[in-house]
Amino acid sequence: MQAWILDQSPGSYRFGSVEAPPVGPTDVRVRPVASALNHMDLWLTRARPRPHLPHVPGCDVAGVIDSLGVDVSGFEIGQEVVINPAVCPLDMVVAHGDDAPMYPGLEIVGEQRWGGHGELVTVPARNVVPRPAGRSWAECAAFPLATLTAYRMLRRGRLRAGERVLIVGVGGGVSMAALALATMMGARVHVTSRDEAKMARALAMGATEAHDSAGPFPAGFDLVIESVGPATWEASLRALKPGGRLVVCGGTSGPVVEVNLPRLFFKQYEIIGSTMGSYGEFATVVDLVEQGLDIAVDTEMDLSDYPEALARLEAGDQMGKIVLHHR
Repeated sequence: MQAWILDQSPGSYRFGSVEAPPVGPTDVRVRPVASALNHMDLWLTRARPRPHLPHVPGCDVAGVIDSLGVDVSGFEIGQEVVINPAVCPLDMVVAHGDDAPMYPGLEIVGEQRWGGHGELVTVPARNVVPRPAGRSWAECAAFPLATLTAYRMLRRGRLRAGERVLIVGVGGGVSMAALALATMMGARVHVTSRDEAKMARALAMGATEAHDSAGPFPAGFDLVIESVGPATWEASLRALKPGGRLVVCGGTSGPVVEVNLPRLFFKQYEIIGSTMGSYGEFATVVDLVEQGLDIAVDTEMDLSDYPEALARLEAGDQMGKIVLHHR
C-alpha cells in the first residue's frame, strides 16, 4: 500500500510503498477516507517517543471497512466507520473498566500501532464504530483523539454545570474539544491564547471570556485544562481557587515543570493527569457527536499535502483540527 512512512526516528516522513497491515481473526481493516493530524505526528519524528520502524503515522481515522477478521461479526465490508484510537487490552478493560487507559498495554493508533495516513489501517473490531449520522468525513476524522482526551479530562476533573473553567492555549484539537464539551455541559468557560483571532473564534463558540496567554490569568477557577506545560504552568496553578483542580494531558512547550509545594498543600489544589479515554467514554463522545457537538476543523488538505499540514501544525496556526482527504 501507499502511505506516509517514517524510516528513522529522529527523522522525516516520506511517501512510498509499504506492506499492507495484516488482518487478524478479531481485526477490522479500514480504508481511510479522511485522517487528521495531532502533535504526535511531530513528536514521533523527534523520537518522543521512538516508534517501531518503519512507522505509518495518523491517530485519527474515518473510512470504509476493507476487510474483516474471521471472528468478527456485526460489521460489513464497505461500511462507513470511525476508529477509536485508544486500544486497551481486553483483560485491562474487564479488570478496570473506564480506568483501563491507566494500566499496561494501552496503545494509540498512529503511535504504538500503525496509523491512518495511508491506504489501509487495521485495528481490533472493538475499536471501530459506525460513522456518526449527519457529520462530514472531515468532522468524523477530526473528533476521535482530541474529543476523547478532552472528555476524559473533564470527567476526571469532575466538572459540574455552573463551574468556572479555564482552558489554556485554545486553538489545538484538545483545547477546542474541551471548549465545545464544557460549554455543552453548562460550564462558564474562559480561554487563553496569544492570537486575537483565536480568542475571537473561541468567544463565538461560546467562551465567556478570552485572555492573553502571556498572563497573568484571572483567579478563582474551579477547573483548569492544561496541555501547554512549562510556558503556562505557573499561571495556570495561580488561576485556581482554593481546592481547585488542574487536569493536564500534555506539554507542547516541554516536559518538565516546577511546583511550589507550600502553595500546593496550603491551597489544597489537585493536579490530575489524564491520557486518552476508555471504550465507554468513547461511546459517550460518539453519542455527543451524533447530538451535534461542535467539532472544530481548521483546514482540509489532500493526503499528498502532509508536509505542508505538518508545518502548519508546528507553527501553531491552526484553530481546530487539520484534516487530510484520501482520494
